[in-house]
Amino acid sequence: MFRLSDPTRVDIDSFLDEQSKSAFSYPNVGLSMNGSPAGFNVDHNRIVIGSGESDFERAKTAIRNWEMFNFSWTKLCWPDTPIEAGRTVAIVVRHIGFYSLNACRIVYTIDEGDRFGFGYGTLSEHAETGEERFSVEFDHKTGEVTYDLYAFSKPNQLFARVGYPLSRYLQKRFAVESKAAMYRAVNPVLE
Repeated sequence: MFRLSDPTRVDIDSFLDEQSKSAFSYPNVGLSMNGSPAGFNVDHNRIVIGSGESDFERAKTAIRNWEMFNFSWTKLCWPDTPIEAGRTVAIVVRHIGFYSLNACRIVYTIDEGDRFGFGYGTLSEHAETGEERFSVEFDHKTGEVTYDLYAFSKPNQLFARVGYPLSRYLQKRFAVESKAAMYRAVNPVLE
């Protein structure tokens, strides 16, 4: 949903209520756990964000707190939403001169001891259609803690199709800033 003004809390809550009853906007729900369907753009980004068990625990907390959205041009509504299958969230994106309000629902969660995260999928009013997985992993051999961001998508709404180059730019920018946000969450600067 595209808007000329920043949506209010009432606008967002109403949108979330409406979208909580909406179906996913794509087939093969849950496929981001292991792959992607044909005909979608695939983006896979990974970064080392720490080392050791304590950094892995901080990374898991960062996922639970939706820290991967903690940068200036996005707002997750609402970051206290529990990471549970079936939960719906909205993301407000500030563009130049307008805003978009997009809804996603958590499809699955991951809690495998050395891997933690979730995947969510787009709902009918999302500008794009597809699924995204956010996860952190702990490699016991190397001690590395990594943040892994995997997505498949394609334009859903007319504005996203017409503005396809901008959509792809924003997806790539989101990946860069999401990785940086997770790095900051695990490695806070001491003042």
